[in-house]
Amino acid sequence: MMSDGTEIAIKTEAKPIRVLLLDDLADNLLVRSTILRQKGYHVVTSASIEEAESKLNEIDIAVLDYHLGAGKFGTDVAETLREKRPHVPIIILSATLERRFGGIADMHLLKGYSSVDDLVGALRSFEAKRRGKPVVVDAREFYYSRISMNMGDDMVVEILDREGNWQYVNDYFAAMLGHKRSWFVGKNLFEQFPDVAVHWAETIRTVADTRETYIDRGSPGLPHLPRKSSRWTWNILVFPIRLHDDRNGALLGARLIEKK
Repeated sequence: MMSDGTEIAIKTEAKPIRVLLLDDLADNLLVRSTILRQKGYHVVTSASIEEAESKLNEIDIAVLDYHLGAGKFGTDVAETLREKRPHVPIIILSATLERRFGGIADMHLLKGYSSVDDLVGALRSFEAKRRGKPVVVDAREFYYSRISMNMGDDMVVEILDREGNWQYVNDYFAAMLGHKRSWFVGKNLFEQFPDVAVHWAETIRTVADTRETYIDRGSPGLPHLPRKSSRWTWNILVFPIRLHDDRNGALLGARLIEKK
């Protein structure tokens, strides 16, 4: 306030979010750090666990590669960060699903399925929480949707555990049955469609338990999947999949084809 009583508004510029990137591959660090800097982030890079742990007090969010080579893992840094600064969000980048989602990390992103845009989206979702208690993000939807995208928009996709409980269905399947996708998750396929259980309950369990793949090119269709006419049939593929919580499951994919 000036001597004459006039108030002066002082503009404070928000500081950029400080992101720790840990990866033992220099090319990965260069690409990710360049893109994140272009997006307005202040990037702190580290190529080793020791280097990363020396910088934990300089960051707002940590992005840690899981496999660092030589038997070392980014989760070691995550555990140290949780002890020292428990409110800092942690994102683990992993090429496999050998670790369960949740736990020490707030989010897992799968390399090979995740793009840099996914990483930026994850960072932005955590910005508002960087000074508060982080929320564990359920990454199931992210993981299963990436699988569905790779199979095509014209294909039914259902992911189930061995007992037939839906873990995920795609938009195409949900629209055909007139429900939102969220309606299916947690419900049992065979309870909703008892006529399916006669054949498909055993098939789903066998695929989940034996890790074998089932193909049915002659079926007139699953009882719960509508057919356009007698000229159309369903080409069905059931293959094993490791679920987000490390259980065995099965992915059922079906495409409507015209009989020749």
